Amino acid sequence: MNIVIDAFGGDNAPLAVLEGAAQAVRELGVHITLTGDEQKIKKCAEENGISLDNMDIVHTESVIDIHEEPTEIIKSRSDCSMAVGLKMLAEGSGDAFVSAGSTGALVVGATMIAKRIKGIKRPALAPIMPTAKGYMMLLDAGANVECRPEMLVQFGIMGSVYMNRVMGIKSPKVGLVNVGAEDTKGRDLDKEAYALLKNAPVDFYGNLEARDIPHGKCEVVVADGFTGNVALKLYEGMGVFFANELKSMLTDGFLSKLAALLILKKIKAFRKKLDYTEVGGAVMIGVSRPVIKAHGSSNGKAFFNAIRQAKQCVEGDITGEITRALETMKK
Repeated sequence: MNIVIDAFGGDNAPLAVLEGAAQAVRELGVHITLTGDEQKIKKCAEENGISLDNMDIVHTESVIDIHEEPTEIIKSRSDCSMAVGLKMLAEGSGDAFVSAGSTGALVVGATMIAKRIKGIKRPALAPIMPTAKGYMMLLDAGANVECRPEMLVQFGIMGSVYMNRVMGIKSPKVGLVNVGAEDTKGRDLDKEAYALLKNAPVDFYGNLEARDIPHGKCEVVVADGFTGNVALKLYEGMGVFFANELKSMLTDGFLSKLAALLILKKIKAFRKKLDYTEVGGAVMIGVSRPVIKAHGSSNGKAFFNAIRQAKQCVEGDITGEITRALETMKK
């Protein structure tokens, strides 16, 4: 299996990319192809004692910046490390693609270069997030600010396939984010999507209020990109807030520190659950081959887990499973 990685995407590239890639070669048995400046990659590897065994490098000198217009990936930046990696994916030279670069550019590039799965209206950005009962997938988390009802239905189907095939959940519940639980609540978009989801090949829970998302009532949480992105950012912010408050409470004085020692194991488990580096990244779900968007500040551990996530998508045949689920709807 060949995983293509944008070696210059993210705040800590290329060092973090190389650290994660080397670990993936050792522990996952994958082949890695890095796209980016070959001289800089080799210099970084040599200076940090990182082996490039079982890794190829496809040289590119250009990198698309997060401040550039996303559409430049198919215009002035068509030779950048991200675009070249996506072209390899489209041509079948790679089985999956990982990048921590510009989200907007990746959405445009994945859609226009790697292309969508046949029948999918729009790919969705789908991060995996912690809940009281485990994990859930939120989609769309920002790739499509405006959506049509049928797009939300496809998000539900794609999320259900992923949580089943990759996360091992037998019958993931699919919830539609809304301002109330009743089927009469919400905008026309929500009402129409609700009616369609009831007849879709998923285990539809119904409307899901935002306050119920963290409790794990659903493993797949569906929303338009605007609503989903607001939910994602609030979720991330509250996670940092709780972690900081907990740290403050447990380090404030001798008795607090003593109490912290008694529950240290549980504290570590809680922090691990909130740690995005444990998951890897957000799936750009709906693309013809697996694309993983790693967090911009990803370290080596996060890149390793993003590569692991990409490998699981390939092994779970996510593209094929989504295609078959869409065919079921047509019958």
